[in-house]
Amino acid sequence: MAAVLVAAAVAAAPAAASERHPSLAEMEGLVMCPTCKGQTLEESTAPAADRVRAFIRARIRAGDTRSEIEDKLVEQYGAGILAEPSKHGFGLLAWVLPLAGLGLGAVAVGVLAWRWSRGRRVGEPEPDPATNGRVRIDPELERRLDEELARFD
Repeated sequence: MAAVLVAAAVAAAPAAASERHPSLAEMEGLVMCPTCKGQTLEESTAPAADRVRAFIRARIRAGDTRSEIEDKLVEQYGAGILAEPSKHGFGLLAWVLPLAGLGLGAVAVGVLAWRWSRGRRVGEPEPDPATNGRVRIDPELERRLDEELARFD
């Protein structure tokens, strides 16, 4: 138990440091270009992206945390400036719906696999161990089949 807590603390340390002292490279991946459609700052070379980068650099030099910088950007440009949706209110659906869809899909696949593996349908002949698992055929049907196959020889 103690090992799990230590591992969690070690994993959380970089995230906490990133919150207190963000880098421009990190912020470029979290912020969208205000004029480009669907591009983050790291992908954009637009003048508007350069202005946002300059703003972020100034806020980092001023000692702002990542959350403070994001809040100021949202205040100035709106929520669309952030690359990931909010984890509150309506934006929470963007996080929950894909996970719910994956869960429902996994349940559906599990149910279908369970039903498929349950066995044979009622009335289906059982394999005969004496014939290496092949199904025993009615002797009359087997005779007729042999006659039909003999015609093709």
